[in-house]
Formats: sequence, C-alpha cells, structure tokens
Amino acid sequence: MLKMTPLNQTHRDMNAKMVDFGGWDMPLHYGSQLDEHHKVRQDAGMFDVSHMLPVDIKGNNVRDFLRQLVANNVDKLTLPGKALYSCMLTPQGGIIDDLIIYFLSETWFRIVVNAGTADKDVAWMLKQRDQLAPGLEITPRHDLAMIAVQGPHARAKVWQVIPGSQAATEELKLFQSTVVNQYFIARTGYTGEDGFEIILPAADAPAFWKALHAAGVAPAGLGARDTLRLEAGMNLYGQDMDETRNPLESGLSWTVDLKSERDFIGKQALLDTPVTQQLVGLILLDRGVLRSHQQVLAHLDGTEYQGEITSGGFSPTINQSIALARLPVQISIGDEVDVVVRDKKLRAKVVKYPFVRNGKVLI
Repeated sequence: MLKMTPLNQTHRDMNAKMVDFGGWDMPLHYGSQLDEHHKVRQDAGMFDVSHMLPVDIKGNNVRDFLRQLVANNVDKLTLPGKALYSCMLTPQGGIIDDLIIYFLSETWFRIVVNAGTADKDVAWMLKQRDQLAPGLEITPRHDLAMIAVQGPHARAKVWQVIPGSQAATEELKLFQSTVVNQYFIARTGYTGEDGFEIILPAADAPAFWKALHAAGVAPAGLGARDTLRLEAGMNLYGQDMDETRNPLESGLSWTVDLKSERDFIGKQALLDTPVTQQLVGLILLDRGVLRSHQQVLAHLDGTEYQGEITSGGFSPTINQSIALARLPVQISIGDEVDVVVRDKKLRAKVVKYPFVRNGKVLI
C-alpha cells in the first residue's frame, strides 16, 4: 500500500498522473512537465512536498545535541527562524541524509528530512539522543503538510492567499522563517527560484492548495521538480549522495564545519580521508541525453580517468542536456570529456554548476 499525502485526492481531482515515488503515491505531472517547469522559472508553481517529514526536537540541551549530530555548525543559528542546510553523517563520514534545520528557540529546533530516509533518520536521531542527550523530545510531525511555492512571482501570490503574510515576510531573507497564524513560512526551496516552503496542519492543506491555484499558482509535479533542481545544481539523495559518499566529494564541503574545535559524528573520518573525487557539472556538446550512471571518460597528460554521471537530463531552460557527475579531482572546469551513451562516446564539457539560478542561465 502506497503512502498518501493529505493532498492525494486533490491531485487526482486535478487529473495528475500519479506514480510510485519511494513508496509514496505522488504526482508526476498535471499534463505537461515542460509547461510546469517553465511556469516555475517565469511565474509561480507549487509542489506537494508533504512526503518530507518535519521533526521537532525539544529540550534544554538541544543545541549541544545538534552540535554533535550534524556536520554544519548550528552555532551559526542565533536569530529565531533562521535555517541551516547540513548533512547528518555516519561515523565513516557517509551521508545519512541532507536536511534543513530551523532554530525556533534555545529549547526547540525543527529539522525537515527527506521522505525516502525519514524512518532511518528518526531512528538514527533517537539512537544518538539516547547516547548523547537522554531526555530530549524528538517528535516526527506526521500531522503537518508541506507545500513549496516557487518562482519569481511566488511570494506575491502567497501574500494574496495568507492574510497578514506580506507584512510578516516581505523582509524575510533567504534561509529564514516565520509563523503567520497556522502557517510556518520559510524562504527556502529546491528549484533555484525565489519562493516559500510552507508547513501547515495537514487538514488545512487541500483548501490552501486550491486557494493558491485560484491565485494563479500552477501545480507542478515530480518531473518538473527534478529538472528544476538539476538546473539549480542541487543534490538529490540516493543519486548524487548516499551513505557510501561523503559531503566533501559530493559538492557539499560548504555545509561542513571542519574549522571549529566542535566534534561531530563523522568528523574524524572526513579529516582522515583524502578527497579524490569531486562533483561537477557537465553540458553535452553532441546530440543526445545525459542520464545517471553513464560512464564518463577523461584524458589528461596521457592518463585516462573515469567517473560517472549521478544525475542527468534535458534542461528545458538551456535547451541542452546537462548533468552532475562525480569525477576525479584531477579534472578541471573547462575540460572536455567523453560520456559513454549506448556504446557511443559523446563529447561534454565540464562546467561549474548551478546551470540556472533565478531564471538566468549561468554557464
């Protein structure tokens, strides 16, 4: 039996094509994935991300606990509502999950984890809690829904729907959040566009979705979400990173604090392991489509180096095929490589991602 978000029937009423996504019954598109992609880049689109799980952690020593639990440093969180992107690591430095941490008060932090890793994440948190901070309350919030509204006009359209939200959020900076009535509103997202991710009571989600739609926000499914996040150079757990990879070889070194004296799970492994691989962008020069798991070959000073595409696809904004690929650190931005596609070698160029941000092509 597939899990269903509170918006499942709403999606079906809007004639969404539903698919099995990691055990969840989720909308792939509502007619045209391409139109949904462009709508987000040019106007405003909304995504049901209620399969992701908010987890509330409360207690007197919650900050100390998070200092040890995650690779980024929660001491950066001093303003209530501020958010931090980080990874939670194994002792070997592998990525258990990437997540967003919200600082609400010194006794209350909220973490939003990925759907496919939610059960594993909560079990890991509870295990570490019992060892490091007995007495902390760790509560998965299955009673909440989450809707992302993204695009250059996303914020203005949310303001139309939530009374009082403009005054409360107009000065809200990226990676900050606030609460307006029953809505937890964060200026975050997974598309490379401006907008909000809004957490609200599950029972209120269908009416809120319909109100957004009436305000001109287009529903968008998993297909557009994937092409948007790929253009934005954002990792997908299970493809671009997992427990066999550490953040330093996954383009996530900026989320790891190795400078402070603070210890955290996986830190010693990161310090002890030389970085031999890197995550880079590729843009295809020949005709074809880049896909995950395709082999990448690079030749430098008479030596052949091998790598692999982790995420790939056609970019509707650039109108070319693009990819994220894990390659040896000897390969540089600007180098040309070969991608093996159906036993043929296609030329591609190594580029710095993101490919697209805020509607602008950056490569």
